[in-house]
Amino acid sequence: QVQLVESGGGLVQTGGSLRLSCAASGRTFSTYSLGWFRQVPGKEREFVATISRSAVTTYYADSVKGRFAISRDNAKNTVNLQMTNLKPEDAAVYYCAARDHMMGSSLDVDYDYWGRGTLVTVSS
Repeated sequence: QVQLVESGGGLVQTGGSLRLSCAASGRTFSTYSLGWFRQVPGKEREFVATISRSAVTTYYADSVKGRFAISRDNAKNTVNLQMTNLKPEDAAVYYCAARDHMMGSSLDVDYDYWGRGTLVTVSS
């Protein structure tokens, strides 16, 4: 069982930066791959980024590639999402998720555990 709690959301101006963090409970954190997704009310949840169990492999949605960076610290049981050059279309509730697999996935149905989300607002 893994419990995930996101933090770091807030209001930022277009072009600004935010760093989201997700703290996980459980001693098996290092055995999970991790992902970040986002959702705007009334729309489907959207893949943002994922990182493998070993942190060797990362994968990003085209819409955030070059602007966002996912990382993990297995010693601290955290996964982070550094977001730069934020755009109004990045505004959403951001969720972290854990998958009991060595590799991450861009499909939300592949993930086993979810946090409750943190809100990111981008003003134009």
